[in-house]
Parts: sequence; C-alpha cells; structure tokens
Amino acid sequence: MLKVIINKEIRDLLGSTKFAIIFGVCALLIIATFYVAGTRYKINQSYHEASVTENLRRYEGVTDWFDVQDSRVILPPSPLACLVTGVSNDIGRSILVSGIGELTAEGSRYNEDPLFAIFRFLDLEYVFGVILSLLAILLCYNSISGEKEQGTLRLTFAQPISRSTYILGKILGSFIALSASILVAIAVGCLVFIIMGIPMTDDQWLRLILIIIVGLLYFGAFMSLSVFLSALTSRSANSLLLLLVVWICAVLIVPRVSVLAAGRTVEVPSVDAIANEKATFRAQTRQEFIDAMTHFNPDKYEESADKALMTFMDSLQKERENRVSEFAGRLNENRRNRQQVQHRLALALARISPTASMSLSMSQLAGTDVDMSRDFMEQALTYQKKFASFCEAKTGVVASGFRVIRQVEGEELPEEKPLDVSEIPVFEHHEMATAAVVDAAIPDIGLLVIYNLLFFVGAFVAFLKYDLR
Repeated sequence: MLKVIINKEIRDLLGSTKFAIIFGVCALLIIATFYVAGTRYKINQSYHEASVTENLRRYEGVTDWFDVQDSRVILPPSPLACLVTGVSNDIGRSILVSGIGELTAEGSRYNEDPLFAIFRFLDLEYVFGVILSLLAILLCYNSISGEKEQGTLRLTFAQPISRSTYILGKILGSFIALSASILVAIAVGCLVFIIMGIPMTDDQWLRLILIIIVGLLYFGAFMSLSVFLSALTSRSANSLLLLLVVWICAVLIVPRVSVLAAGRTVEVPSVDAIANEKATFRAQTRQEFIDAMTHFNPDKYEESADKALMTFMDSLQKERENRVSEFAGRLNENRRNRQQVQHRLALALARISPTASMSLSMSQLAGTDVDMSRDFMEQALTYQKKFASFCEAKTGVVASGFRVIRQVEGEELPEEKPLDVSEIPVFEHHEMATAAVVDAAIPDIGLLVIYNLLFFVGAFVAFLKYDLR
C-alpha cells in the first residue's frame, strides 16, 4: 500500500500544470546558474592571468635587484567559488607583498563592479535558499488540507489504509518526485559546465556533489515543513499564509537580525581605530629611527664607512619593523578574537533558521566561507617570508631596506643586463583539503538532518490527530 501511495503522489505532482510551470522556471534558473558561473569563471581567469603578467611586466628592464621592492599576489578564481560565491566577491583578491611590513588585501569584485553588489550574482546558494524553498512551499502547502477541501482525503481513507502509511507515502512521494526533477536540471547544468570546458578536479566534483546533497536536505526540510503545517490546518489558504510567514522569517529576517544582535552584544574595534593606532606607533618608531641614525659612529666598525652605514641602517630597520609588526599583530589578534566571539554568537543565533545552516555548509564546502579571507592572508604571509628571503639573498639586505650608493666622479659604471624576472618566487594558492572543509560543514549538515527529522515527525504526529471529516 505504501508503494501505491508513493506512486500516486509522484503521478499527481508530475502531472499537474502547477508543477510544470513552477519547475520549468526553476529548471531554467538552475541551468542559467551553471552557465553564468562558467562564464564568470572564464572572465575571472582572464583577469587573473592578466594581473599575474602585469605584476612581472612592471620589472621588465630593471637591472638592479634593489629596485624589486614588492610583488603582488592574486587570489586565483575557482569554479566552485563561481557556483557558490559566499564572500568571494566581497574580500580583497590581491595583496601587495614586500619583504617586511603589514599586508592588506584590496580589489574586491564588488568594489570594482558596484552594480553587482546591489543585485548580487546568481548562484546555487540563492537558487536553493530562495527559489527552491518557495518551490517546496507552493507545491506542498495543500498536500493535506487541500485534499480535505476537495473531499479526496475522506475517499482515500474509505480504503483500508493506516494514517502512518499514508503520511509516510505522501512525504516520500513528494520528495522523490521533486528531488529527481531538481537533479535532472542540475545534471544538465553540470553538462553545460563540461561543454564550456570549465576545469574541475575530482575533489571539486566531490564537493559539488556534497553541495547538491546539502541543497536537497534544505529543500526536504521546507517540503516536510509544508506538509507539517498543512496537517495543522483545515484550509489550504491558512497553511499557505503560515508557510509564507515562516519562509520570510527563516530566509530574510532571522539571519539579519542575528548579525545585528551579535553586533550590539559584542563590540569589535573598528578598522579605522586600529589603523590610527598603527599609524601613531609607526610615526613614533620612525622618529626613534631618525634619532638613532644621528648617533651612528663608523669608528666602531672594522669595515668601510659605507658598508658600516648600510649594516647599521639595516639592523635599525629590522628592529623597527619587528616592533611595528609585533604591535600590529597584537592589535589584529585582539580584533580577530573579538570578531570571532561576535561571529560565533551571530552564527549560533542564525542557525535557528535552516537557511543559515544551508548557506554556511554550502560556502564551507565551496571554500567561500568567512574563513576564506583569513586563509588567503595566511598564504600571503607565507609567501612574504619566501619573498623576503629571496630579496635578501639577491641584495644582502632586508627587503625594503636602505642602501648607500657612491660613485667616483669620472668613473664609468659597467653596463648592466636586465634582470631575469622569472626568478621572482611565484605565489601558489592552495585550497583547503576536502576532508577539512567536510569536517567544518558537518555540524550544519547535521542541523539540516535534524530539521528534516523534526518536521517529518511533526507532520507524522499532526496527521495522526488530523480530523478527516
């Protein structure tokens, strides 16, 4: 009997005009999402290659390694980041790295194209979070109350069918029919990706499969919720109204209110305030550096005066930069710690909504969560050490340090050849391991499973008490 109910539910859904219209629009959006993501990836890749080339081109013709003061590292595009954008368009994508000093990311996508910051890009997170959750509501809001209004519910139970079998078949049939349709549209989207020649590694395909599973769990939660509220009401209009209120709260209100509440509860020092403290301390150390230079005595050194001055200035510069770096590190660490407390509180409150769990787990699997900026900065800091060692090996002094040049009048300098800029260390960005991102996403995936179970049990219990008359 369960199989009969499941088959009937699948036929009723797939054969309805309402399903054909609503799902047709959703399928086009899903396919368009893959096409837009593939196009955006190609554009971003061309921008990245141009930026990398320009970074080396600016040193063409340079004949002295002292003139190589910095190198720009650029965050490479990722196909998954185009499918689930997360914060990838909000953070800075390039960092100017010198051998010493603090690093600052700049050049976010929305900073370059403010129009997209208003309307945002179309991605899978938006399609599942907004479009497909509405699809679940519009197709399942009348699953119980609608049949009662039409009188088919009473006729069905004129047959020897238990309530538990009926509600189980109703939910399973709806989920199978709708999920299979969504998977067909996603499969076409993946085929579009392949046809466009978008490079995807095995790990990225695995992550994409997990992202789709997360989306289906989220879709299943709203579908079960729709059946649950339909079983609590006797009129389909009432269940639709309740579901729209819940949808607005879950998708639009709860995540934003959570961030606002956390911001009011945990105070985080502003970037401008910290920048002012850093500038004040840097100015103080600059004056100390100048004062120390006035006490330079070449007689204390066995080497020549020029070389002694360079050694003295280099040691002062290293000491100054270490102090500035330590001071900035303490300020940054304090801000990060406060920010982490604020983030944890905001996310804990936001997870009251299944939409937040879906968004967080998808962005974590795609590598576009809030830790994306920190990971990029950590890899840039690693590159900075490598670049500093390279410059020091080439010049004999710390990068961005000082040098003394003396030319005897009438002396001809030897002709110098242009540098081989390919020797400059190349920045290589590495994505987090798949196991690590899966571990980070498991708590939110678990919450989505719990939401599915809660709404399913709610629908089951509510229907056991439902008035069939």
